[in-house]
Amino acid sequence: MEIPEELRYSPEHEWVRLEGGSVRIGITDYAQDALGDVVYVDVPEVGTKVAANDTFGEVESTKSVSDLYAPVSGTVTSVNEDLADTPERLNEEPYGDGWLVVVELSDPAQYDDLLDAAAYRNLIDG
Repeated sequence: MEIPEELRYSPEHEWVRLEGGSVRIGITDYAQDALGDVVYVDVPEVGTKVAANDTFGEVESTKSVSDLYAPVSGTVTSVNEDLADTPERLNEEPYGDGWLVVVELSDPAQYDDLLDAAAYRNLIDG
């Protein structure tokens, strides 16, 4: 199971990469593996305000439909449009081309409250 050290993680299995005053968000390798083959992704439009711990979209796989939870609060500034045609990128490259959205942080301290790689590894190892 890949868990990049430089990222932060939410207990709901989203990863977060700090990029200046914004964060890029995706689902973890653990999450995509648990979901199975992803067939559809629904994410908010650019300009949408999201709140930490609230749902902001969903991922549909051959096994189930799962909500996406915002790990931080802010405004969506970019959406991975490629996922509309190639949702399987979430399975193939969860930490690369399978990213979901970029959010401009409204409270940068929320990033610091997320799990580091060691804490996330402990969470999924139970």
